[in-house]
Amino acid sequence: MGVPRHPRPVKPFASVIFKDRRCFDACIPSLEKAIGPVEEVSAEMPFDHTSYYEEEMGSGLRRAFVLFKGLVEREGMHRLKVLTNGVEGLFLVSGKRVVNIDPGYIALEHVVLLTTKGYTHRIYLSQGIFADLTLVFERGSFRALPWTYPDYRGEHVITLFNGWRERYKLELRGAECSRA
Repeated sequence: MGVPRHPRPVKPFASVIFKDRRCFDACIPSLEKAIGPVEEVSAEMPFDHTSYYEEEMGSGLRRAFVLFKGLVEREGMHRLKVLTNGVEGLFLVSGKRVVNIDPGYIALEHVVLLTTKGYTHRIYLSQGIFADLTLVFERGSFRALPWTYPDYRGEHVITLFNGWRERYKLELRGAECSRA
């Protein structure tokens, strides 16, 4: 019989898709209020793997990833998506989003996105939110799965998440030492 154990806390992040950098900059204080202080913002990159958001947000979309300070417990992770949906709602223009925010978390073993869209590989959490296993850590690096979004498969994104995993690992060790 397996003995249930409390899992390690995880490192929250968010992907923010936007057209106008000023909208991205304006949403950061609201994200910090909802999730916590920002630790790092990635370089801006084109969001050109899909046209899914163009009807609502226009063309020429960009993306940046935001890493948050501190560790959070896995229980209640669905709340991150509820909170970021609220932040998106603060920045509607004529009923349309100017920022699309997709939160998730980094664990030693994987990267998980939080979404409102169910699918065969997504696990329901609560309040209409699903967990999407996006990357798994194998042989020293995060790796894509058959259903991983194309933009999360890119070398630049994998390198970013590998670096953030190393930072998370150090933070996790520090948290475990302080509890000992």
